[in-house]
Amino acid sequence: MELMYYLLFGGLSVVVALLELSKTSKDRVGTSSAFSSFKNNYLVVYSLMMGSCSLPLYSRSRANPPHSGDWLQGPYVYYLYSQYGFDKGDIGRLFIAGFGSSMLFGTIVGSLADKQGRKRACVTYCITYILSCITKHSPEYKVLMIGRILGGIATSLLFSAFESWLVAEHNKRGFEPQWLSLTFSKAIFLGNGLVAIVSGLCANLLADNLGFGPVAPFDAAACFLAIGMAIILSSWSENYGDPSDSKDLLTQFKGAAVAIASDEKIALLGAIQSLFEGSMYTFVFLWTPALSPNDEEIPHGFIFATFMLSSMLGSSIASRLMARSTPKVESYMQIVFGVSAFTLLLPIIANLLVPASGVKGGSMSSAGAFQLFGFCIFEACVGIFWPSIMKMRSQYIPEEARSTIMNFFRIPLNIFVCIVLYNVNAFPITVMFGMCSIFLFMASVLQRRLMVVAESHKSSKFTAS
Repeated sequence: MELMYYLLFGGLSVVVALLELSKTSKDRVGTSSAFSSFKNNYLVVYSLMMGSCSLPLYSRSRANPPHSGDWLQGPYVYYLYSQYGFDKGDIGRLFIAGFGSSMLFGTIVGSLADKQGRKRACVTYCITYILSCITKHSPEYKVLMIGRILGGIATSLLFSAFESWLVAEHNKRGFEPQWLSLTFSKAIFLGNGLVAIVSGLCANLLADNLGFGPVAPFDAAACFLAIGMAIILSSWSENYGDPSDSKDLLTQFKGAAVAIASDEKIALLGAIQSLFEGSMYTFVFLWTPALSPNDEEIPHGFIFATFMLSSMLGSSIASRLMARSTPKVESYMQIVFGVSAFTLLLPIIANLLVPASGVKGGSMSSAGAFQLFGFCIFEACVGIFWPSIMKMRSQYIPEEARSTIMNFFRIPLNIFVCIVLYNVNAFPITVMFGMCSIFLFMASVLQRRLMVVAESHKSSKFTAS
């Protein structure tokens, strides 16, 4: 079984390398040196931001997946809290507080980015997350709760302010709209893939090999954030959504709500994003118990690195797809959501075909290996999803309220994740995966509707002209 892990990891590494090296002229888009400099600057900052989030990602506490929390801060958070003497219930409430603050306060702070400036919002993210990292030094529950609230606010800014700044700055500098896809795909390839793997290795080195303890990855993350903030302050210009003094926060919220309600494309995009990301976060909670239902010994960090490689593979595929005029992103994403829905049905299929042995320990079963391959395909779909949804958001969300609307999209996601965290042990794992599969199938159906609406809108504009 150990040989299978190495073959899978090595095979994925070779495929990713070949995909990147074998790009032809059809897969590449001719750009200018000014754009390359702009893109590289953003990628350095984005990689530092994602690296700071990924540093606290790996640890032996991955064996506690139902309570080990969120995609960004992962198991070292859980392990650190357990070292301070808190039980699963206390830790669960801390994680719920993080998602709840992202839903409530993050939406407000994200909306301020449109009015007060996206660059300021990105700097605010760095400061907020640094403060969140500092709170990890305290064993006091109230201090840790404040840290989780700050982390939730920072998460909302990470997933709205940086992308909003990028899109606005890209357009302000007069670069070709098609070039934006290059930045998106490369950001996911590096920030959500390669950097995550390297950061995980650094976290293990600091916390375990060098013996600095579970708080060390958070200190390293704070250093990365400080470097990124310095680059932002020195090289980024400010841009806004609607800086009008006549619009207060409530007016901005109303404007964003009206935009979502009046434009079916925006509403569909928000529903698709919530359905997919909700399923993705649920997968993060469940993949370990799915692969080791009888406490089998599985290399959690190694498998997670394989997932990240799969995500890199997906982003590489996405860059090829988006570099061509056909198929359109609205078209191929229907297939991606359909494949994702099938892969999350595999635990149910495996449970039906291969009854559980009930024998504790040992290595991964054949049913687990079957699921592992399916989960790698799902992670490849995740790698395709991120740059593709970014491209659709850049096309359909109005500039004046971009950050506000993007944070509106995260409200149902955070509600869903809080519900899942609270009830993760109340339902069988097959029920949870079945629910995710249904959500992804719904996303595929809504994606089909989005394509139809977008095409009819283009046709009507062409006829009118």
